[in-house]
Amino acid sequence: MSEGLRPALFIDRDGTLIADAHYLADASRVVLLPEAGRAVALANAANVPVVIVTNQSGIARGLITPEQYHATRARTEQLIAKAGGTVLDTYHCPHLPSDACRCRKPGTALYERAATEHRLDLATSAYIGDRWRDAQPALATGGVGMLVPGIESPADDVEMARSSASPRIHVVESLISAVQLALQTLGVALP
Repeated sequence: MSEGLRPALFIDRDGTLIADAHYLADASRVVLLPEAGRAVALANAANVPVVIVTNQSGIARGLITPEQYHATRARTEQLIAKAGGTVLDTYHCPHLPSDACRCRKPGTALYERAATEHRLDLATSAYIGDRWRDAQPALATGGVGMLVPGIESPADDVEMARSSASPRIHVVESLISAVQLALQTLGVALP
């Protein structure tokens, strides 16, 4: 780990922390997934910050406004806090997949921004989500990736993660298991 930098858990939002409602424009419809608060609290107890990184192409598609996105972000963080967890920060990409931007996952621009703003070490961090693109940044940064298949995870994503041939990519059955394995793999003592 670089001097003065710390690891983090970068966790996807839709389908990992909250139910994926597809272009969620109404913050009152945010539903925290059962393990989300406990998983974030576990990382917090180990003194590892949690950062949410999410693709939000609904903004570019005109399906949600930036204000609606920010209301949903605030509601998500409120529900996680109510369940005992704290989110350090949230970053989003508002672009279309066809825009070929560096901030859309699996691009690393949002992770790099978070690392700069919060003194995080990307190489000793974990990248967790329900899609291959959520775990894939670990291959570019040197961290560990955790794919937690959910109801909407494409079978191809799970197969790509399993066949990545990288010891840094893991497929795990639950968010709690992903956080526990991430902390263990990063050498962080479990609380």
